Amino acid sequence: MTMVLRPATPLDAGALGVILHRFEVETPWMPKEHSCAEAIGFCDRMIARGWVTVATVAGQVVGFLARDGAEVCALYLAPEACGLGLGKALLDQAKSASPRLTLWTFQSNLAAQRFYLREGFAEQRRTDGARNEEGLPDIEYHWRAPTVAPVKTAAEAEA
Repeated sequence: MTMVLRPATPLDAGALGVILHRFEVETPWMPKEHSCAEAIGFCDRMIARGWVTVATVAGQVVGFLARDGAEVCALYLAPEACGLGLGKALLDQAKSASPRLTLWTFQSNLAAQRFYLREGFAEQRRTDGARNEEGLPDIEYHWRAPTVAPVKTAAEAEA
C-alpha cells in the first residue's frame, strides 16, 4: 500500500464530504442532521481556508485531517481505510507542524479516545455537549511536543 499525504484541493471536497457524511450516517449514536451536500459544502469551506490534508491510497482520497493552527478540527477516515496507519500518519504530520495540538471527540467515540490516548494526547475536560452542534457529551484533549533538554558541551558539564 502506498499512502500519500497532500494538501487538499477544491476537487477533493466531494470525497471528503462523503467520508464525513458516511461517519454521521453509519455511526449509531450520531444524530442524523446533515445531508451529504451539506457535508461537502462544509469540507469545501475547510479546504478554502487551507486547513485540510488528505490521505490517498492508489490515488483515491480515503481520509483527511483539518487543522486550524493548533486545533485539530476534524480527523476522519473511510471505514475501509481504518487500521492501516493513515490516521496516525495524518496526526503525525499535524504534530510535526505544531508544538501543541488540541481537539475534541465525543464521549461515545471510544475508538477515537483510545487512538488519541495512544498517540500521546491527554484528557483535559469533559462537557455535557452544550457547546457542540450535535448536543453530545464530549472530551477535550491536548498534546504537547516533548521538550528536549539542551545538550551540554564538555566545558559546561564540568562547570
